[in-house]
Amino acid sequence: MRIHGIVSSGLGRAHIFMSQEHYQSQFKTIIGGGAWPGTLNVKVEGESLIQYKKLRVSAGLEEGEGSDIELHPVKGFDRDGVSFGGATAFLATIESKGASHDCAVLIPDLTRHEDVVEVIAEVFLRESCSLVDGETVSIVLE
Repeated sequence: MRIHGIVSSGLGRAHIFMSQEHYQSQFKTIIGGGAWPGTLNVKVEGESLIQYKKLRVSAGLEEGEGSDIELHPVKGFDRDGVSFGGATAFLATIESKGASHDCAVLIPDLTRHEDVVEVIAEVFLRESCSLVDGETVSIVLE
């Protein structure tokens, strides 16, 4: 599966969740190392949105035809009376400007994003891929 989209800015809150040790220990198992404390947001439409919705179905967020891409559950937890929800990760590679990086599509159980793919990686993808808002990237899932 290949998803094309446009890099966009998020709310700037992902680092609150991504920096939690409970999540980081799971990311180490899933992506092979700790994840950069933030996500790269990629806005999708058309055929890419249809493909992304299949991942959302597999993650249990929508009804319909799911994907056969292997999913990796990320367990939520409670800390100091605050609930941190679970998520589903799908291993992928992100490609832009002739470069590629291993990554994962992360779909939180509670999210407002229906047409924005959140991508995590061991590296700061905006810097590693020299990305700015409005640039096109491809996310390849197998």
